[in-house]
Amino acid sequence: MKVICVGDSITRGQVSANYVKMLESRLPGTTVINAGVNYDVSAHVLDRLSEVVDQDPDVVTVLIGTNDATATLGESTARKLRDRWKLSEDISPDGYAANLSAIATRLKDETRARIALISPPVLGEDLDSEALRRTSEFGEIVRKVAAEQFVQYLPLNEQMVAHLEKAERKPRVHYRADSLLAPTAAMQHFFLGRGFDSIAKSRGLLLTTDTVHLNSCGAGMIADLIEGVVRSS
Repeated sequence: MKVICVGDSITRGQVSANYVKMLESRLPGTTVINAGVNYDVSAHVLDRLSEVVDQDPDVVTVLIGTNDATATLGESTARKLRDRWKLSEDISPDGYAANLSAIATRLKDETRARIALISPPVLGEDLDSEALRRTSEFGEIVRKVAAEQFVQYLPLNEQMVAHLEKAERKPRVHYRADSLLAPTAAMQHFFLGRGFDSIAKSRGLLLTTDTVHLNSCGAGMIADLIEGVVRSS
């Protein structure tokens, strides 16, 4: 069986705990391909989908939306993403829904794969923050598109929110556009050899290392959801 995981830096797993490697270790005999691209957005996933289709997968999971969501939270971030991917249109919730629908349609039309759309992870861990609420709004878009396209929906965002609600713990750091949390976490990991879980703990975070990228708990939630899809295929 061949599984392709499509996504952004959270899937790529260079600056985030790597859920694709977790899947590889849990699913011996299954080929698990990492199709994550750092900074990716839904419009660019649609542009590069031929790379996925051409590999004739049995299962395709799509976890995209974090960068689309951040673009709606600040014009500076939106401009950087538009320039990076040479986008002709602004990033918006409606555009995200249209892109996700087109991705699902093409995968259905051009592959024999079982398709699963995953709601985006939380941005920050403050339950009452605009950033976290925005990811839940984008998660609802994913749920609706999955229902309309008759593909599987994996409720990552909902599981993460439930985890944070149960913990009843306030983080010591908070999501902000263009903060230094991500680059300093990367520096600690690559130059000082600190693990992602250690970085998260030092910041009072339960699921993320820098309010965006994931520690092993957050990544493990994704691996759990996808493992369930693969084992039932």
